[in-house]
Amino acid sequence: MGLFDRLRGKDHPRVAFIGIDGVPFSLLSEHPEEFPNFAALADDGSGGAIDSIVPPESSACWPALTTGVNPGETGVYGFQDREVGSYDTYVPMGRDVQATRLWDRVTDAGRKATVMNVPVTFPPQRNVQRMVSGFLSPGVDKAAYPDEFRDHLESMGYKIDVNAKLGHDDDKTAFMEDAHETLDKRYEAFVHYLEKDDWDLFFGVFMTTDRVNHFLFEDYERDGPNKDAFVEFYRKVDEYIGNIRDLLPEDVTLVVASDHGFTSLDYEVHCNTWLEQEGWLSYDADDHDSLSDIASESKAYSLIPGRFFINLEGREPRGSVSEDEYEEVRAELKAKLEALEGPNGKKVAERVVVKEEAFRGDHDDIAPDLVVIPNHGFDLKSGFKGHDDVFGTGPRNGMHSFDNASLYIDDPEAEIEDADLYDIAPTILELMEVDFTRTELDGATLVHQ
Repeated sequence: MGLFDRLRGKDHPRVAFIGIDGVPFSLLSEHPEEFPNFAALADDGSGGAIDSIVPPESSACWPALTTGVNPGETGVYGFQDREVGSYDTYVPMGRDVQATRLWDRVTDAGRKATVMNVPVTFPPQRNVQRMVSGFLSPGVDKAAYPDEFRDHLESMGYKIDVNAKLGHDDDKTAFMEDAHETLDKRYEAFVHYLEKDDWDLFFGVFMTTDRVNHFLFEDYERDGPNKDAFVEFYRKVDEYIGNIRDLLPEDVTLVVASDHGFTSLDYEVHCNTWLEQEGWLSYDADDHDSLSDIASESKAYSLIPGRFFINLEGREPRGSVSEDEYEEVRAELKAKLEALEGPNGKKVAERVVVKEEAFRGDHDDIAPDLVVIPNHGFDLKSGFKGHDDVFGTGPRNGMHSFDNASLYIDDPEAEIEDADLYDIAPTILELMEVDFTRTELDGATLVHQ
């Protein structure tokens, strides 16, 4: 069926989703003169700040955004998760996502989905029209399916991710050159397949925004030496979003969103070092570097970002806290975390969430007992090698935030108010007229047709 037939209403409406990983809404909305295409998208359609999820970490956020359910259902809580009944940890990949993805629902409805560069989708699924996996993929040769899709991406020099190590250099020139090249190739590939016009759902993610934010966000917020380079990069992002909007057929609704917000980073907080100093965590040997090295008398440990686990008898292999003590011990740890202050006298925790408030589903057996949502400026780390000090600094000057994620819907009927990441999947399904049971998702549609 051709475009003319679609415009005459003989086919279902379609959606093009463009992810802008880690872009805070305030960055775009407060500078309409710098980013006119985002301003026009908000003016003509709808735009607003939304909340992310607990925890606001990309490896957990993208499975939640693309399924509409919380980590208790997706089974993915962060960049590093714990095996059930073990101290072994693993890095979740696409096959670890246990909930139904948006594009699977679209495919099951007899329609086609092109999926490009979504984090936590490796290896690429073979039941969709075409897919190139994003963050955590080893390379295009293994991350793209089918073969003709892979061959085209390789021929054009497509890049899955920026070289983040370049961001560690004091001089950000090489890093920003690489960021621009990665963004350009991503945009070129997006446009190629958008113009192919053989899909019902196009779902693509620019992740380079997150990378630039990690290394230059303080320059933007506090007028640092790289502020101009930061703004120049985002002008290009704005231009590319405007171009994509202009080329889309009339039967396609554009949705643009980020998975979390961003803010300046003042201190890295080494959570396991703090637990060790407070007497909650100890190790079997001086040479330790993993969760499996913790001693049996430990009462708690942490995994990134800000996830705290009670070393519970019967759940952890060498649990020291009995079921009878659990609530009391957890409450004590929660109170200590709520009282923790940084070197600047500010509270580290904006709030501390107990697992029952944030997680529910078939996979809550590996859920953290507590999650700290930090105040802006405190980036929570959880390595097991040990640090001399609880508070330190690193090469990054920007960090994720729970608040201030971005959502734009090119539909004036959308109401983006008191919304969060879980609302995006049901909104896209509603826009596409793909049936779903509302009670099986944690979010609700923001468009009422």
